[in-house]
Amino acid sequence: MNTENTKAQMRKGILEFCILSLIDQREMYVSDLIDELKKGKLDVVEGTLYPLLTRLKNGEFLSYRWEESTGGPPRKYYQMTEKGKLFLAELRNTWNELTDSVNQITKNTNPTGAPESAFQPNS
Repeated sequence: MNTENTKAQMRKGILEFCILSLIDQREMYVSDLIDELKKGKLDVVEGTLYPLLTRLKNGEFLSYRWEESTGGPPRKYYQMTEKGKLFLAELRNTWNELTDSVNQITKNTNPTGAPESAFQPNS
């Protein structure tokens, strides 16, 4: 089984949550988002980010404003909407529940992944 594919799918599944969390801290330009995601070891290219940002904007979770740039075309800065803040709060709750569940399930396993109780000798 290809673990790289599984890891990529896991990262993709949490990308929206990470993007909204970053933009909730401050409005951001796409290159700012990419830099912050890379700092968190989530390498994302613009081709992945733009469709996701457009979908979040169309869902009214984000809005944007244009700002003139001295070194090129105007820049689009994204910010959270009230609907986006509510959605992010729901995602945070879901994330916390999910990580609690996964941690509970995986904490009592040996390195092979089998539950420790499966290795207890019969008495």
